[in-house]
Amino acid sequence: MAEETALADTRAGRAAAAGAGGDGGGKPDAAVVRDALGVGVAVGLSGFAFGVTSAGSGLTLWQTCALSLLVFTGASQFALVGALAAGGNPLTAAAGAFFLGVRNAFYGLRLSQVLALPRRSRPFAAQWVIDETTAVALAQPTRRAARIGFTVTGVTLYVLWNLTTLLGALGAEAIGDTDAWGLDAAGPAVFLALLAPMLRSTTERTAAALAVLLGLGLLPVLPAGVPVLAAAFAAPAVLYLEGRRRGGTRDDVQDDVRDGAPDPVRDETQDVRAEAQQDTAREDKTREDKTREEEADR
Repeated sequence: MAEETALADTRAGRAAAAGAGGDGGGKPDAAVVRDALGVGVAVGLSGFAFGVTSAGSGLTLWQTCALSLLVFTGASQFALVGALAAGGNPLTAAAGAFFLGVRNAFYGLRLSQVLALPRRSRPFAAQWVIDETTAVALAQPTRRAARIGFTVTGVTLYVLWNLTTLLGALGAEAIGDTDAWGLDAAGPAVFLALLAPMLRSTTERTAAALAVLLGLGLLPVLPAGVPVLAAAFAAPAVLYLEGRRRGGTRDDVQDDVRDGAPDPVRDETQDVRAEAQQDTAREDKTREDKTREEEADR
């Protein structure tokens, strides 16, 4: 009985230590905070470009700041002011910004499972559901780390984005004609700088290239803001073609299997499952040996 009590105390101590240090084998809290701060600061500073671009498009200082405070999704904000600067219809510009922001709703569905926040805090957390906070949260190995990453990234980015938006708008008013300085290109340049590192696969690059072709090709014939909406159809088109290609490959593999050829997918799955079982067995044995040593010491 005493040994069981001691063993329970030991496990409780380990659990407490794991919670304090970032779930034991997980990522330390300090590392999560450092990464979140890096993302928040790097992206938050680009709010200066939005402030300059927004002021150059004709929006007032208060309208520019209200966009960052209430909308707080960079791509949609840049799309809105970019369409307005090009002389587009405000309703068309708002529609383009809206459709770009719809992706945040899908982020929210995933984050609601990962973060599992209390109901009373969800309306406030929803304001911070954007690309950067989602990326940081989903990159974490545990729920505790995901909550820390989401919160630190959200707070840092929200504060810096709004502060630099204000400074950019004030600076643009002081400069005067932003087009003369070429600052109207700051928004698209920042957006491309954020997008380029995310295009890792061939499918992503193909979708981006098709979107560029659609946007540039339709620009001379459609009202400002509409080419952006049309370019959005590049993603589902490329995904559809990719799905058809993979479906055809899968059918060919199944035909080969029926003809007696080996199934590489099934074989790989069996190998991965066998390795996982071996790893679990080794971990269980290590845990049992450590428990015996602790009991022998006591």
